[in-house]
Amino acid sequence: MRVRVQDTKSEDSDAVLPLPELAWVTLLDHQKRQKAERHRAGDTWRDHGLVFPSEVGTPMEPRNLNRHFAGLRQRAGLPEIRLHDLRHTMVTLLLDLGVPPHLVQAIARHAHVDITLKIYAHTNLDAMRAAVKRLDDELD
Repeated sequence: MRVRVQDTKSEDSDAVLPLPELAWVTLLDHQKRQKAERHRAGDTWRDHGLVFPSEVGTPMEPRNLNRHFAGLRQRAGLPEIRLHDLRHTMVTLLLDLGVPPHLVQAIARHAHVDITLKIYAHTNLDAMRAAVKRLDDELD
């Protein structure tokens, strides 16, 4: 199987995204480690401008990426989740934190806010009770 790098789905997918400070600092550390990997690989390094390439700079085969993530997840003591589940978690957390759906949509790069709300907005019984309580308080 040959791995190919393709263009993103749309121009919007190439836009700059803000990152939490923890992610930014982690990526800076990763960049330093990757520079050392480049040096160790020498002439075998093939730069493709990727943030997470293989050990020689080429696109990472998806099964290897999943295995690598599984190892990291196990070492961190996290439950069995897929890499894509992190995206779902991020969107759910942002919505739970009260971030307006249109901002979550922009961060997740969903084409329409309806997608964000339909796929990720889970009704939470405690949140519904709190909303109804606020209505009760207002009507008193």
